[in-house]
Amino acid sequence: MGLSMCLVAVLRGLVLKLLLFKIAVFTPCFASHAHAVQPFCHDDESSTLLQFKESFVIVHTASRYESAYPKVLQWNSETRNCCSWDGVKCDEQTGNVIGLDLSSSCLFGSINSNSTLFSLRHIRMLSLADNNFNYSQIPSAITQLSGLTHLNLSRSYFYGQVPFEISNLHMLSYLDLSYNCDPDTREKFLQLKNPSLKTLVLNLTRLEGLYFSCINISSEVPGLLSNFTSLSVVGNKNLAGHIPEFHERSTLIGLGLANTSFSGRLPSSIDKLESLEKLDISRCFFSGAIPHSLGKLANITFLGLYGNNFIGHIPSSFQNLTQLTILFLRHNKITGSIPPWLGNLTKIEVLELSENKLEGPVPQSVSKLMNLELLNLLGNNLSGFLEFDMFLNMKSLTSLQLGYNNFSFVFGKTNTNATRSKFKLLGLSFCNLIEFPNFIGYQNELEWLDLAGNKIYGQIPKWMLNTSVDTLMELIIGGNFLTGFNQQSTVLPWVNLLLLDASHNMLQGPLPIPPPSIFVYDVSNNKLNGKVSHLFCNMSSLYKFKLSNNNLSGMVPHCLGNLSTSLSALSLGNNSFHGVIPQICSNSNSASSLRLIDLSHNKFQGQLPRSWSNCMMLEGIVVSNNQLVDTFPSWLGPLPELKLLVLHHNRFYGVIEKPKVDVDQFAKLHVIDFSSNNFTGVFPSQYIASWNAMKSIESNGLKYMSAEWNISLAKNYGVSGSDVYEMTVTSKGVDTYYQVIQDIFAFVDLSDNKFEGEISDLFGKLKALRSLNLSNNMLTGRIPSSLGNLTYLESLDLSRNKLSGQIPQQLTQLGFVETFNVSHNNLVGLIPQGNQFNSFDASSFEGNPGLCGDQLLKKCTTSSSSPSPFPTAEEDDGDSESLLNLVWGFVLAGYISGLVVGVALADIMINRRALSGWLRSYLTKMGKRN
Repeated sequence: MGLSMCLVAVLRGLVLKLLLFKIAVFTPCFASHAHAVQPFCHDDESSTLLQFKESFVIVHTASRYESAYPKVLQWNSETRNCCSWDGVKCDEQTGNVIGLDLSSSCLFGSINSNSTLFSLRHIRMLSLADNNFNYSQIPSAITQLSGLTHLNLSRSYFYGQVPFEISNLHMLSYLDLSYNCDPDTREKFLQLKNPSLKTLVLNLTRLEGLYFSCINISSEVPGLLSNFTSLSVVGNKNLAGHIPEFHERSTLIGLGLANTSFSGRLPSSIDKLESLEKLDISRCFFSGAIPHSLGKLANITFLGLYGNNFIGHIPSSFQNLTQLTILFLRHNKITGSIPPWLGNLTKIEVLELSENKLEGPVPQSVSKLMNLELLNLLGNNLSGFLEFDMFLNMKSLTSLQLGYNNFSFVFGKTNTNATRSKFKLLGLSFCNLIEFPNFIGYQNELEWLDLAGNKIYGQIPKWMLNTSVDTLMELIIGGNFLTGFNQQSTVLPWVNLLLLDASHNMLQGPLPIPPPSIFVYDVSNNKLNGKVSHLFCNMSSLYKFKLSNNNLSGMVPHCLGNLSTSLSALSLGNNSFHGVIPQICSNSNSASSLRLIDLSHNKFQGQLPRSWSNCMMLEGIVVSNNQLVDTFPSWLGPLPELKLLVLHHNRFYGVIEKPKVDVDQFAKLHVIDFSSNNFTGVFPSQYIASWNAMKSIESNGLKYMSAEWNISLAKNYGVSGSDVYEMTVTSKGVDTYYQVIQDIFAFVDLSDNKFEGEISDLFGKLKALRSLNLSNNMLTGRIPSSLGNLTYLESLDLSRNKLSGQIPQQLTQLGFVETFNVSHNNLVGLIPQGNQFNSFDASSFEGNPGLCGDQLLKKCTTSSSSPSPFPTAEEDDGDSESLLNLVWGFVLAGYISGLVVGVALADIMINRRALSGWLRSYLTKMGKRN
């Protein structure tokens, strides 16, 4: 259904636990501040702090936490006692500044070794977390603060190598440099190479808490895990290692290795970590059974094991983890049933069991989990009759995912519980539903509703719609669309809705109108009809808009073009829309988020909007099967991210001119389909030379071409997904539908046009090609032997052209070709034998009178199977008449003298330059006669 859900990007529980831990670490140092006698600070330190303040500007976006505020605004020279300033802690006896907490203070600017900060020689605790230091390096002068015991520089946009000087801070017991990375892309700004992590830890012998998440670390973690109170190196895929056996009891409270390359089995001696409260080894490479001894960690509250290769059942010892609040077992290979004793874990708030191999029913005991906020059972083999009312009785449950299982739902007739339950996320995709469950109409706090892949038939029932005058006026007036409102529009009642996915059902009637808050709207693959309301133009946060495969008609509102700053995926394919395409990205000064446009199989007319050249993030354009009349869109060539360009079956026309600039055009294209248009002339080889993405066969794992998206759900849970690009490949008249396109897939289709000239040798450099279709054109010359280099090619269609010469023997190297067609050309000689060629039938070669071989049941004579020394008529390059006269003289001389000398001289000339077809024929006849 084009939607892949991934709950738990940053879960409230995890963030809360980390924050509470950090607060706990700092609290003892500041706790007595409020009750002690206020010391008076030294003038030089007061002056130092004021100078430090002046080196920054206050920018509220420099801090990301909602509670952030500029603490330094209170600092001024009139208030002489800096010990009373916000964030400053002084020694009660000496008055020296010993603590500085400027976390989340909205500071913006660079910091270097000349900063006055490093003259505070008595400081023991320093936190600059959650500010923006503008990609400056961590100053080496940090070594001057030799008394530091706590240092927190997390989330502050520091950049470069972690300085070696930090390893000289021998008093450090707490060090946090985590999350100095891009909050969206996770690009790491800090790296740890010299010193290595091992060197750093060995020098800091008093270190108990280490937080290096999202730092580029390429060394191994030293085997000193049990020496720490807390260790977190989350988000470093270059970091590898194993969790060692523990021979002694440890005071380790928190261990975070998530999203690293740690592997192996969890040691059974892990129960020696009896103080452990948080264990997060998610998204690693651990395997084997989950050790039974893990259930002995009675203090654990957070257990993250998801995204590994764990097998076997959920250990029965887990029923002893009565303090557990968060349990992540998602995306493993866990089998068996959901144990009934889970109902005894009464403190649990998040239970994630999705994407495993669990079977059987959901035990009724789950309904006892009254503190449970999130339950995710998506993508298992669970079955049986499931009484949905059990979830309506769980007062704290706000997020419920049950999709992709084999349940038979039983819904109660009473709606009493439905009004009491308040879901924010509800996932019932592929659950065999045939109608809208009644309780949904009472869920007025929904933010996420996924009903995709069911069998829900007919129109949205009236009881589920909110058609009050107030709601309609809010939608209409709020969007300033006071005219043209479709009175038959159905308005959904959920005012906070962020995602609606009702795709792949059998819904009828007009498009339901979501609230302006909508982020993802997918009703594709239904039977909806009518027009697209102008009210959709009011959806200012709309990121994904998918209406494909319905019965919609009319003109697409041009105001949708105003959504290009938010819109990432626009999919309107396979409807009956007509008129001109809206001008999307018309404002060249506005940043566009648009990545995918699919308008295929409609009745759009006119030209492609030139404003699309401003959509700098655009990756895919699919406008096939419309009525567009335009020339080749060379103006799309500079788009830096364009991977997919499909113009199939329109009325594009004319000669494709050579690029007017020397820079590469369409450099990232993977898929090109210009077929079934009216292009003429020679296809410029300069474009082929610039298709750099098709020249590489390297891939970073199994990835698919898609537009990624993510949203924050209910301010607690991160939800992400992707729009996977789809396409249909036509070969030998057969359409092959690709639901996903691997990122190294390359496809070129120039068929059914009027292209002329020879096939460029440069196609042989596009090693990533899976399919090449040049059929039904006016191409001449020989088949390039360089095509034999396309070792990943699966389909090659050169049929219905005017190609001549023999089929190159090099094509037998194409070991993956399943479809091969060179029929209806002027090819001659023996069909190559061996490898895949032995499996092709006569239809691949028919229509070439000069071809022979087993496939055509036609034996080759000596002359037909031998390559001719003469070029074909199509290979004649139009040499001058003087050359013909010269060679004719040699022939005549040969005829008079017995042909020996004349033919020898003519052969020399033939090998140097091409002769016309009639002269070649004449020479052959003369040779036979003599």
